[in-house]
Amino acid sequence: MPARPAATPVDPESLSVSHLAHFVGVFANQLVLLEMKRAGFGDLRESHGYLVQHLLREPHSVGQLSKRLGVSQQAVSKSVAELTRSGYVESHAGEDARVKVISLSDRGHEAVHAGRRIRDRLERRLRARLGERRSRALRAGLLELLQELGGTEAVKGRRVPSGEAQP
Repeated sequence: MPARPAATPVDPESLSVSHLAHFVGVFANQLVLLEMKRAGFGDLRESHGYLVQHLLREPHSVGQLSKRLGVSQQAVSKSVAELTRSGYVESHAGEDARVKVISLSDRGHEAVHAGRRIRDRLERRLRARLGERRSRALRAGLLELLQELGGTEAVKGRRVPSGEAQP
């Protein structure tokens, strides 16, 4: 089999705004996960955050989480099992004893608070890099683009889809 040619380097200056925003998000999330690992929460994955965000205010059943996340109940059950084994969530009988409701445990709340502190530090670091004026301009521009792309309501409702494109 012939050797594949080496990949052509990409000039970041040539990338679209959407690619740049995506890549900044990817690398920011990698940094946050690394810091979470250092803080004792190394068994969390980015995908867990999509589930955890729905448990911040109140418990939900697997079925409710499935609908909110737009994924199968099996996928939610798998994530819940992982998070339960690691101590981030707990399940309890709901009003209907046949339906379990999932809630954040104390460890889950600790992880959320750690993640917020880490993101706050990252935000301060990036703001120091850009300066206040450029940082405010960048934030305003990103908010405007989020609105343009129809994502504002999804963010407000904690219904941001995972990285998978929805048809």
